[in-house]
Amino acid sequence: MKTATVRERKGSMQRRRTVHLGMLRRFLAATIFSLVVTSFFFVHVHVSPSPTDHKFNDKIPSFHDLQSWTRELAPPLLSMVPLSVSKLKDSRKDSDYEKLWKPPPNHGFIPCTKPTPNYTTPARSRGYLSVHTNGGLNQMRTGICDMVAIARIINATLVIPELDKKSFWHDTSIFSDIFDEEWFISSLANDIKIIKKLPKKLVNATKIVMQFKSWSGMDYYENEIAALWDNFKVIRASKSDSRLANNNLPPDIQKLRCRACYEALRFSPQIEKMGKKLVERMRSFGPYIALHLRYEKDMLAFSGCTHELSTAEAEQLRIIRESTTYWKRKYINPIEERSKGFCPLTPKEVGIFLTALGYPSKAPIYIAAGEIYGGESHMTDLRSRYPLLMSKEKLASIEELEPFSSHASQMAALDYIVSVESDVFVHSYPGNMAKAVEGHRRFLGSGRTISPDR
Repeated sequence: MKTATVRERKGSMQRRRTVHLGMLRRFLAATIFSLVVTSFFFVHVHVSPSPTDHKFNDKIPSFHDLQSWTRELAPPLLSMVPLSVSKLKDSRKDSDYEKLWKPPPNHGFIPCTKPTPNYTTPARSRGYLSVHTNGGLNQMRTGICDMVAIARIINATLVIPELDKKSFWHDTSIFSDIFDEEWFISSLANDIKIIKKLPKKLVNATKIVMQFKSWSGMDYYENEIAALWDNFKVIRASKSDSRLANNNLPPDIQKLRCRACYEALRFSPQIEKMGKKLVERMRSFGPYIALHLRYEKDMLAFSGCTHELSTAEAEQLRIIRESTTYWKRKYINPIEERSKGFCPLTPKEVGIFLTALGYPSKAPIYIAAGEIYGGESHMTDLRSRYPLLMSKEKLASIEELEPFSSHASQMAALDYIVSVESDVFVHSYPGNMAKAVEGHRRFLGSGRTISPDR
């Protein structure tokens, strides 16, 4: 009896184990099947674009290709899928990414160019202000804005300014080659009168040619300069840069400067069109950095900065500096200049700086600069950190750039447009272009601007 009972219990336990084991097997099989189905739906399939979808050609390198700074004959088309925002995050936290690319808050500041209620139409002109600008594109640009304000202060008719053709760049461009002349004249019609040329009867008239005192205020122009109208019909300013004080001016004069700089001084239609093409081509890679890499021959020769240059290169720059008559400083101690923070960052240092800030190696960078001194030899380290280095020569064909390539100021205007429109703007030296672009971006309230403490 007892034996039979034990056997029944053992048989019952075996049946229960068999049932539980079968259920476990069926559960595991269902789980594995669901995982297979789920993974099937989440597989990423990469589809290469067809040749007809290309926007650029093989001139744009992949991340493992070395780039050349020499121009190529083929028009640029795309050889890689544009980088998406998610790819640029490079496995960083979203918060870090937002800090790197998102524009900072404007703290309630907005453009303020509208005249005050007391602002009147131009008073009767007392004479003509003729201007010879000096310097590169952005130095001339700010000088022109000052001359617009000065013409208003002294009740002058402004003659379209003559651009500098004798400086280091020897650019033969005239005003209408770089700026939209008709728009400049019409947009400032309620502020000052502007004409393209002096009237023929005054071409040979006695005129006074002078350099206005640097950083001068209202009293200087209202009294000393305006008094010249008693003896002259034409006043010619032989220089345009830094002739007007930055502060302690009437609000309407400051607003006029802003209107001239950010509204009236549009680039010529052909430059605007090409600049927008370059911006669109950079945008095809996603958010991008515009780097004003001030490492051209003229900058290094002028500043006397020779860090990481060879003895032969340093000697070449010294000869350029000493032979340029209008550069006053001839002997410069490069070590002392660098210790004081007066030298531009080298391309290598810029790469270290951007990496330290957290920008991923896949970040597209537009090099806003002329020909980099030393070429490829000085770009190797920066390129090893950021392979996707672009420039106008990389993004556009020789045929597209041909109308501008012989004119340094027009090429600089293209860089200016791409820099103002960039997601992030970084400069290696706070020169005229860096300040102009930073100011324009602040005026527009767009983008992040980074100014390294050298």
